[in-house]
Amino acid sequence: MRRLAFVMAWFFAPSVVAEDIELTGRLEQGGLALGKSAPGSRVVFNNREIAVTSEGVFVLGFDRDAPAAAQLMITSVTGETRQQTLSIQRRQWQIEHVTGLPQKLVTPDPATEAKIAADNKLMLAARERTEATPYFRRGFIKPAEGRISGVFGSQRILNGVPRSPHVGLDIAAPVGTPVRAAADGIVSLAKADMILTGQTIVIEHGFGLDSVYIHMSEIGVKEGAHVKQGDVIGAIGQSGRANGPHLHFGVTWFNTRLDPETVLTVLPANSN
Repeated sequence: MRRLAFVMAWFFAPSVVAEDIELTGRLEQGGLALGKSAPGSRVVFNNREIAVTSEGVFVLGFDRDAPAAAQLMITSVTGETRQQTLSIQRRQWQIEHVTGLPQKLVTPDPATEAKIAADNKLMLAARERTEATPYFRRGFIKPAEGRISGVFGSQRILNGVPRSPHVGLDIAAPVGTPVRAAADGIVSLAKADMILTGQTIVIEHGFGLDSVYIHMSEIGVKEGAHVKQGDVIGAIGQSGRANGPHLHFGVTWFNTRLDPETVLTVLPANSN
């Protein structure tokens, strides 16, 4: 993890650098950063006001395809406003072309499409919920043990049609392998029959930072439950559209998909 406070001028225009603003983490596509401003500050990121702790701590997330620049505006308790332009590093993603597939596997039938759309609305609603408690401050752990079979950002082109990029970390292990909560939080979604993701859990860790667990064989928690880091919440499976038993582990900041491997690095367990 790179501590950006020491190289602030590289990320912020030197004429508007505020000495009391600090960023740590990764300003890159799929990345996560923690910010700290003077207590009582108001923070707006890309036109969205975001939560700030009483100590001035806040979270920023950058999408897989985030543009090269992002806007951060901080207003102090005295009313002084500074707008900063953050430089977001571009990453290279693994692209795989697959041809000769039956078209029905590439384009779902209308009934299936409708069910997928309904499932997506549930996921969207879960991601928009925001807990005021910054549970994420204790950090994250990898939720299961197993072989890494898929990484964030990769994408398949099926019969010439680009599919949605892979937005999680796949952990392959036998059916029944325990899945644990990556961090403290509140269960915002626990649903067993989603078309693409199968048995699915979403946990809100505060300030819009969520973890997602899909393709499980069983769910061991209910919506609204408070979980602690390391609690068993379910088991690895092959539900939904999965070609083998594995856990798809995702992390989102509202509807911005983050690279879980980056999050595990920026927010290691027992981080403050």
